[in-house]
Amino acid sequence: MNLTIPPGPDDHSLGPDDAPITIVEYGRYDCPHCRQALAHLVTVRKTLGFPVRLIYRHFPDESPRSQSRRASEAAEAAGRQGKFWEMHGYLLEHQQALDDAGLVAGAAMLGLDATALARDLETSAHAETVRAQFRGGLASGVRSTPTFFINGVRHDDDWDAETLIDAIQSSIK
Repeated sequence: MNLTIPPGPDDHSLGPDDAPITIVEYGRYDCPHCRQALAHLVTVRKTLGFPVRLIYRHFPDESPRSQSRRASEAAEAAGRQGKFWEMHGYLLEHQQALDDAGLVAGAAMLGLDATALARDLETSAHAETVRAQFRGGLASGVRSTPTFFINGVRHDDDWDAETLIDAIQSSIK
């Protein structure tokens, strides 16, 4: 299955817009595999001899006990303050602290306006953005996290650095 919503200006991305490879990851902040994938993606970007654009989209667990939706909203609030990727990394590394107090504390530690972030959480200011990305993931066939798309095509193999690098190199031949 292919990516149904192409990369756009509202996506959080690392790397140049015109990179020959764009990886879109659908993930959630309470997923231990997504935490592992973070390190693999760093390796992928460092290893390849050309630029890679990385886009992250939210696919939170919708069960009532999951804190991943709120964490996604906090990441969006941090993005509003220009620090999406810093919060993204923090959330994946601190999966045990995804309650509202932990999210606000993380924002303060990263130098964000924690009061504004708390207000955004209280008002669900970014809930629709998170829901829209979730719906886009469903439309693209995402059922679990992490799910990767390489240049719009779903990667249905392992997602360790070596396998991702092989898939990327195969896609540009």
